[in-house]
Amino acid sequence: MAPATLKGPDRTETAPALEDPGARTPHESPDDWSPTPEDLAAVKTTVARMRAAYPSVDASTVEATVEAAYDSFRQAKVRRYVPILAERRSRKVLTAGSTPDQVRDGP
Repeated sequence: MAPATLKGPDRTETAPALEDPGARTPHESPDDWSPTPEDLAAVKTTVARMRAAYPSVDASTVEATVEAAYDSFRQAKVRRYVPILAERRSRKVLTAGSTPDQVRDGP
């Protein structure tokens, strides 16, 4: 990339990248974050996928595990990859037979 593309008001440390509409602004604290409709839809989709992949696990356990995985990424500045990361973390926990609390603490 040309150096000029990395400078300017759109690419400073204080402004989110234009191509990431889910990026938080610097004045927005993690406690101010609330899930968007897209986040809620991603959680529902992930729960459905995990319930199908792990039919022997109780549905409430699957749901709690997925929600804990999403919650562990609550402070992520870039939201684009949260659904796949949360799904991977959920699969890891459900495969290992861990509890949802272990998801919040990280692998």
